[in-house]
Amino acid sequence: MNKKSQLDLFHKKDAQPKHTIDSILLSGLKIKRITGEFWTSRQRQASSIHEISYRACFKPQLPNYFIEKYTKVGDIIYDPFGGRGTTAIEAALMGRNIIQNDINPISEILSSGRLVIPTLGEIEQRLKSIKINPKLKSSIDLSMFYEKKTLIEILSLRDYLIKKDNLDYIDKWIRMVATNRLTGHSSGFFSVYTFPPNQAISAESQIKINQKRKQVPEYRNTNEIILKKSKQLIKGLSPSETLNLRNASKKALYLNKPSDKTIEIKSNSVSLVVTSPPFLDIVQYKDDNWLRCWFNGIDAEAVGKNITMAKTLELWSSEMKKVLIELKRVLKKDGVIAFEVGEVRNGKIKLDESIVPLGIDIGLKCESIMINSQVFTKTSNLWGVSNNAAGTNSNRIVIFRKI
Repeated sequence: MNKKSQLDLFHKKDAQPKHTIDSILLSGLKIKRITGEFWTSRQRQASSIHEISYRACFKPQLPNYFIEKYTKVGDIIYDPFGGRGTTAIEAALMGRNIIQNDINPISEILSSGRLVIPTLGEIEQRLKSIKINPKLKSSIDLSMFYEKKTLIEILSLRDYLIKKDNLDYIDKWIRMVATNRLTGHSSGFFSVYTFPPNQAISAESQIKINQKRKQVPEYRNTNEIILKKSKQLIKGLSPSETLNLRNASKKALYLNKPSDKTIEIKSNSVSLVVTSPPFLDIVQYKDDNWLRCWFNGIDAEAVGKNITMAKTLELWSSEMKKVLIELKRVLKKDGVIAFEVGEVRNGKIKLDESIVPLGIDIGLKCESIMINSQVFTKTSNLWGVSNNAAGTNSNRIVIFRKI
């Protein structure tokens, strides 16, 4: 057997994982529960366009699975907790129309900026046209993160983006990339070594890191970093995927409001919802995004106040029920919700078992609970999601249908 035949056989086996089926009694009903590996990184390599860091985000293979299973080209896919835009971008790549909502305005910046892809030449030319103003001063001390010349470049880019009346697709792309390159743990970021780029630590904490590592910020060429990241993001895109993204941008709807108050979305219009809500008070969005908010002229304090971070299961359930009622309104008849949750607080709370009764109570049909079991990744433990067993990580998805 040649290498190609061996590889084909490997993928064929990998694409047909074994599943176990049992049931759990919730709200007086037996709910089917299916456990197995429904998608893996080997089954479908995610597009490079997804490689934007954002804390508490799922892998693109998750929405891909449900989009492929439940929808067709042209259908509307919606994510009420958009995050970095994984569902929206994956749906757009697959030729679907998209709606995304998130109370955090950074979400739209990261997602919408990737729909219309500029060429590297366009990006380079635009960056060169942005004047560096050495007289600009930061309103907050960022010397623990950035070398002086680097900070001037960041301030000049920030000033350009905030003051420009209408950002075109090149500006939006540059804003998206720059927002993602503000801080990180390698020379591919504007900052000195710090936490991974999906969260920004406080200035005080960064000073301690600098002292411990005996480091000082070195000059980073921001234009070169933006171009390098741009090249990485678009390297795997096919012409058809680029066209699909652009086409999706023409009808895309981005909202920035509570997920239970989305009157802009027409009733009975959405074919599929794929989403993952905040898991109790695990992730502190204001603290994680304060520097991104600063760069984009957004009030981080206001964002923090607007984001509901329920500290108890009762409060979380109350908020999620309101969201499910709104999702039922916007769904077409026979439309599907794939609601991804997890085990939190060391597995003591399984949020799927709390979500199912809420959906049933408002008239949705719970078709199943899917537990996708995969090789363990470090990121999930960082934000409090428990693992099934040593070496594995799970996505727990409740599947509802509007009947």
